[in-house]
Amino acid sequence: MRQNLLYLIIGALVVVIIALGIYIYREQTRPKGVELKIDDKGISIQQN
Repeated sequence: MRQNLLYLIIGALVVVIIALGIYIYREQTRPKGVELKIDDKGISIQQN
């Protein structure tokens, strides 16, 4: 029983580390400048 809990904790930590790595990678590779978005809500401009 304790071994299963240990595996669960280790698995959860691995998932968190992978998710954090993906988030950091996406933030660093996002183009710099101005983002212009046109959708059904209208036009939005966001500076990166």
